[in-house]
Amino acid sequence: MRLAFRILNVFALEGSRLSGNPLCVFEDGSELSEQQMQGLARQMNLSETTFLLPPSTAAATRRVRIFTPSFELPFAGHPSLGSALVAHQLLPEVSASSVILEMKAGLVPVTHRGAIWTLRTARAASHRPVSVEREVLARMLGLPATALGGEPRWVNTGTEQLVVPLCDAEAVRAAQPQPALLAAHAFSEVRGGAMAYVFAPTGPDEVLARFFFLVSGSVAEDPATGSACANLGGWLLAQEPTLPLRRVVWQGQQIDRPSRLELTVDADGGIFVAGRVEELGRGAIEL
Repeated sequence: MRLAFRILNVFALEGSRLSGNPLCVFEDGSELSEQQMQGLARQMNLSETTFLLPPSTAAATRRVRIFTPSFELPFAGHPSLGSALVAHQLLPEVSASSVILEMKAGLVPVTHRGAIWTLRTARAASHRPVSVEREVLARMLGLPATALGGEPRWVNTGTEQLVVPLCDAEAVRAAQPQPALLAAHAFSEVRGGAMAYVFAPTGPDEVLARFFFLVSGSVAEDPATGSACANLGGWLLAQEPTLPLRRVVWQGQQIDRPSRLELTVDADGGIFVAGRVEELGRGAIEL
C-alpha cells in the first residue's frame, strides 16, 4: 500500500508557519486495520494522527479516526480542523464552505473562512464536580493553594478533561505538574488518561491556557488543545454567563509553539472553536 499523508499546523499564528499544533492526516485509511493505524500514529509520533475514511452515514463528508501514539480518541479539536481542510480539498466540489466529520463522539460540522476553520462540538457540554480537595489539586500542579481561582470541574464536550481555573497568568506560567499526583487525581475513566487544563483571564476577552498530560509516566504539554478550549466553553457555561461570549485563548508559549484559539459560545449555548490551519507539506508511506 502507498499511503498519502499531509503535515499541517493547526491554531497557527498568521505569518508564522512553524506555530500551532502539528498534525498528520492520511488521505485514505480505508485499507488499514486498526492496528496499522495505531502503528502509523506511533511512527509519526505527533500528538495526534488522523485517517480519513468513507462515511457510514449520508450526513457526513468523511469519517475520521484519531490516534495518539498510544490510543484512539473519540474527538479532538486540532485533528478535526486539520482533517476538515484535507477532506474539503479532496471533495469533487472544493467550493463547498463546510464539511461534516463523522467521529466516534458524533457528527462534527466544520466551516471555513479562508485559512480560519471553525468546528461546532459534537455534543452539548456536560460536567461533574471534582472530588479532590483544592489543596491537593494545587500540589498536583506544583502551585500554592492560593493560586487556584474558581471551581475546578470535569467537563466533556466530546472528550472529558479536568479544567482548573487559576488566579492569574503568572500562576498559569508557574504550573509544574507532578506526574504521580497527576496520575492519581487527574485520571479520567471516561477518556482513559490523566490530564489537566489550566487557564486564567489576561483581559476581558482573552485567556492564557496550558494543557498537561502523561506520556510513559512523564508530564508532557500540548501546544494547542481544541477539545480543551471547547471544554473551557463548557466550564464558562456552568458559570451562567451572559451569552453570547467570545474568548481568544493563547497556548503553547511555554514550549515555544505559540498558538491562537478562538472560542465562541452562542446565544443557544452552542460551542465553537476556530483557528488558522496551515499545510506544511505532503508525502507518502509504503506498507
